[in-house]
Amino acid sequence: MNEVNYAVVCVDDDPYILQMLGFQLSKIVDQTFTLVEYFTDPSVALENIEDLINQNIKIIFVIVDYQMPKMTGAQLIRAIKDKYPALKCVMLSGQANRISVDELVSENMLDSFISKPWNEDELFNAIRPILENNN
Repeated sequence: MNEVNYAVVCVDDDPYILQMLGFQLSKIVDQTFTLVEYFTDPSVALENIEDLINQNIKIIFVIVDYQMPKMTGAQLIRAIKDKYPALKCVMLSGQANRISVDELVSENMLDSFISKPWNEDELFNAIRPILENNN
């Protein structure tokens, strides 16, 4: 049995989007050693990120939707970066507040932004450099 050393975390309140991300990520992320986690609740995602890190599992990147109940993607990314400044974050959204996104970029908190609807190539082009720098 292979030991899981890495994780990718996806957070979106729409389960269909998470399912699509899972399908697409399975084509580019080696799931032999990488756990791909999906969350519809940003608070639960934050707790699980901490749990993964406490288990010495390196999180390669987090993909976050912008518009979610309870917490925006910008708020989630800020919460993540407050605890784990080196963690790579990608935002995936069709309704992102441009000012919030620009602030995240200028503060070096956002590694990539992908507009919904996206195509697979856009996703791969955004995460491939992160995956390559992880090796």
